[in-house]
Amino acid sequence: MRRPQPAHDVLVLAFDGVRLLDVAAPLEVFHTAARTTGAYRVRVCTPDGRDVTTSTGLRIAADVSAADVGRTDTLVVPGPADLRLLDERPALVELVARLAPGAGRVASVCTGAFALAAAGLLRGRRATTHWEYADDLARAHPDVTVTPDAIYVQDGPVLTSAGVTAGIDVCLALVEEDHGPDEARRVARDLVVFLQRPGGQSQFSAASRTATTRHPVLRPLLDAIAADPAADHSLRALAARAGLSGRHVSRLFVQQVGSTPAAHVELLRVEAARILLERGVSVTDAAHRSGLGSDETLRRAFARHLGTTPSAYAARFRTARGEPDVARGVGA
Repeated sequence: MRRPQPAHDVLVLAFDGVRLLDVAAPLEVFHTAARTTGAYRVRVCTPDGRDVTTSTGLRIAADVSAADVGRTDTLVVPGPADLRLLDERPALVELVARLAPGAGRVASVCTGAFALAAAGLLRGRRATTHWEYADDLARAHPDVTVTPDAIYVQDGPVLTSAGVTAGIDVCLALVEEDHGPDEARRVARDLVVFLQRPGGQSQFSAASRTATTRHPVLRPLLDAIAADPAADHSLRALAARAGLSGRHVSRLFVQQVGSTPAAHVELLRVEAARILLERGVSVTDAAHRSGLGSDETLRRAFARHLGTTPSAYAARFRTARGEPDVARGVGA
């Protein structure tokens, strides 16, 4: 008779000023998985074993003091609502640096990446954080390769994730790594979230990432591309629509949007294809209806923008045994 395996030990660090959802999201994912599998033991760890007060004012009770923690399988480091807190309390960074070597893997949520970086855990690694602080992370820690637009990034045993609810995504990825996609799907359905946004998926839609402009020539062109990405948006067509030379249109795009017309059109088409795949459209149909044309063109575009393949992306949004997709409702 096989002996039962011990539960995977998950330690979620909490401290005064921590962002509430950064703590709550990992707790919900792992507790939901534990309810049916018994596969996780989830504990809240605080620096001194006392209750802490989150940034919302809600108090969180401690299960264990950091001083009493030995080895753990997964350490989750949430972020503070105010980044200055890490500078004001260097003991927090020292605590992360002490706990991490005893963990099999370490994951941060949102600005928790700054604690990991300050503790030396991201040196030479790729990482992400909340979009608003990605540039700050890159400047403060030039030894870290910051991927500013990703939902989460895994580099070896260290994972970092984007703003707040991306903590759900990274923890679902850990559940899938431990127990396979079916269990991760079950947890996602229970929480009524997508299983699961691939790590390379953007924190934002293409439209929200486009620089706002009221330029009387460029604004109608941008609106037309967003309204129908599959239409003819070649440089020649855009120039004819604007009544300008192709060179002039290209210059306007670079000045106002920060990219060439072709790059912007491709970005919108990738997003259109992504949405189609999430809705269950085939890869071939998604390529055609988004304007990217062929499966191969779509594959190359996905590799450039999302770091995955269309088939792998689509698989993330299929539930087991053909059950209905879970509802949308979580953003970065």
